Amino acid sequence: MAPRNPLNIGAAARAMSNFGFFDLRLVRPYDVAWQEARSAVGAVAVLERAKVFDGLADAVADCALVVGTASLGRRELRHPVRRLEAGGRLIRKFGASEATALVFGSEKFGLSNDDLSLCHWLLRIPTREAHESMNLGQAVAVCLYELVRDPREAARAVRETRRATAAELSRIEELFVGLLKDSGYSQPATAGSTRLKVRRLLRRMDLGAADAAVWTGMLRQLAWKLGRPA
Repeated sequence: MAPRNPLNIGAAARAMSNFGFFDLRLVRPYDVAWQEARSAVGAVAVLERAKVFDGLADAVADCALVVGTASLGRRELRHPVRRLEAGGRLIRKFGASEATALVFGSEKFGLSNDDLSLCHWLLRIPTREAHESMNLGQAVAVCLYELVRDPREAARAVRETRRATAAELSRIEELFVGLLKDSGYSQPATAGSTRLKVRRLLRRMDLGAADAAVWTGMLRQLAWKLGRPA
């Protein structure tokens, strides 16, 4: 709604491009800001397709769900207000089959009461109370990231990285303990407790197989330099 800063328009458009959203609709943008924003790096495709409207009602006329964004502040909001995490889930579910609009206010005034009256409910980013407002471009990026993030994909990516086996960790342990002995760090009286410390340390590191191979290679090189069989 009535964006004033071309940098914010460009940043919002770039965030849309980053996260795969391409339907940008601007309501009464300041003309100078709009003209300058059209050359925003990385956002040209979104800005070329952007549409400009005289009012919010026209901009969201084809949308079945309209969600406004607002900080709580001291305003008396007469809408359900949902945190970004919960609101994001609802938007993802609804937006899979129906056109949905996410509405951001101007940098200076936010959304007016008239604008809010066109929204079904409101979304808020959980910022700290002493500093609730966010830069427009940043707010767009945070909200859009929440809409596309998939915890299942993140967990799957972690699982695809093979963890080091017990045997691989044992090889590192033997090399490490041997080097500690040769360097004088480990004494006969403390050899047992030192080995246990190394063993626990290696498991707390939760090494992947690739990292375990790097550690093994480095320790073998050190052992070779010290004349110790690796």
